[in-house]
Amino acid sequence: MSNRHGVEPGIHETPFFAVRGLHKSYLSGETQVHVLKGIDLAISRGEILSIVGPSGVGKSTLLHLMGALDRPDSGSVLLEGQDLFLLSENARARLRNLRIGFVFQFYHLLPEFTALENVLMPALVYAEGKLARGAERARRAEELLGLVGLKDRIRHKPAELSGGEQQRVAIARALMNEPSLVLADEPTGNLDMRTSAELHQLIAELNARSGQTFVIVTHNEALAAIAHRHLRMVDGRIV
Repeated sequence: MSNRHGVEPGIHETPFFAVRGLHKSYLSGETQVHVLKGIDLAISRGEILSIVGPSGVGKSTLLHLMGALDRPDSGSVLLEGQDLFLLSENARARLRNLRIGFVFQFYHLLPEFTALENVLMPALVYAEGKLARGAERARRAEELLGLVGLKDRIRHKPAELSGGEQQRVAIARALMNEPSLVLADEPTGNLDMRTSAELHQLIAELNARSGQTFVIVTHNEALAAIAHRHLRMVDGRIV
């Protein structure tokens, strides 16, 4: 498969991110539901990839496995050739915090903390290099909130922000530790059309500016259209 520049990867080239033979089942009552049925996928560094498909086909399950938030029944999830599920739980948690950012449909902001404090959270859990210093963390969080258009809202708590503003905080939080991969699960699902369009533009600008790889699960065709590549899921498979 060609990458975003139309170059066919070499047979021995290690992709930036890949999943191989991914299977996942859940129990629903006494019934075993096979949600993912052997997913294979490779993603180039700096790519925006959209994954679309009807509800219930396994899109969110795939994204959770890609972010090592859940374990597959079988298969591999590889970041620069490293299988996340061969790491210890602590090592996997650290890698997930430092290298992968998450944006969810329902924001998941902590209501008692300000926008600035919410953005800081990933660096308070794990931080490396310059972000290990408190002053540098605060500068980075303020810079990100300015980047997403919330320079004047950094002291506001989530209840004082609109839905679009809360999602902007969530995007800034996902970028706090300068992750190389950002996973977004229906990031505009709770937003109106105008606010959604603003978020689409923001994601495209962030990708162009910082080169983060974005994988976006969405029902929103306009959001999917900003991607460099589109995949469709049907019945637990990429088609």
